[in-house]
Amino acid sequence: MSLMTTPAPWCRAVVTGGAGFLGSHLCERLLDSGVEVDCVDNLLSGSEGNIAHLEGRPGFRFVRCDVSSDAVIGHLPGPYDLVLHFAWPRSPADCLRHPLETMDVGSLDTRNALALAHRDGARFLLASTSEVYGDPLVHPQREDY
Repeated sequence: MSLMTTPAPWCRAVVTGGAGFLGSHLCERLLDSGVEVDCVDNLLSGSEGNIAHLEGRPGFRFVRCDVSSDAVIGHLPGPYDLVLHFAWPRSPADCLRHPLETMDVGSLDTRNALALAHRDGARFLLASTSEVYGDPLVHPQREDY
């Protein structure tokens, strides 16, 4: 199955961090492909402005929720075919401003997203931030760094 080219009206996805820059573009592309999307974001570094143009589109639902909370599974009834975990602070400044939340994304959020995928037998994709590599010696970082 080609996720990005094959319309799949039967397919449902949840995108954590869906109101972030990458997450919002992913939500839009999935909707354009016929996938129903639940966009989950606590708006720590994402913005409702990134998804404003998606509000009201058939198959789109925004859920303001913190993925690190165990209650997230109750807010997301599913079932989902795809769990796409994009909930990471967007910049080094965000990571420094919110160090505990940044650690939660890599642990609690990921654990809850995996639990959601396991519950529904969904495929899981984890996207991370370059901050996990530490302070780079090369600026800007290249993909082959």
